[in-house]
Amino acid sequence: MPSKSDLTVLAFDVGTHWTGVAVGQTRTGTASPLDSLRLRSGKPDWERIGRLIGEWQPDRLIVGLPAGMDGQPHEMTETARRFARQLEGRYHLPVEFADERLTTRAAWQILDQQSSRRQSKPDIDGIAAVLIAETWLSSHAAAGA
Repeated sequence: MPSKSDLTVLAFDVGTHWTGVAVGQTRTGTASPLDSLRLRSGKPDWERIGRLIGEWQPDRLIVGLPAGMDGQPHEMTETARRFARQLEGRYHLPVEFADERLTTRAAWQILDQQSSRRQSKPDIDGIAAVLIAETWLSSHAAAGA
């Protein structure tokens, strides 16, 4: 098992049509987008998720937990919790949550600044997953764990 300062995480931004995925490392405190997976008949692309887990061998899986600006749960909160339970049951890895409030808005702003081309929803979800990973990495580093 890697040291606490050497963890790899996969982060997920769960949506109604797409799930953004990013990889991050505690050593650098940064993350990079990997993919945006289209839901099939409302279900996650478990095959692709399994391949990403196999490829990156993460120590933890991080799921963005949506909530209203007041911190109260809303309809997508339970969707993210269900996805997290399924991840843990399928892949037997620790799953943690990171606050994802405003990540999609921030992702739009980041991509607008970086590119003159029209941004797609999958691009946004990938960047939102990066922000979720970096939120968790930042809180993890601050906790000294």
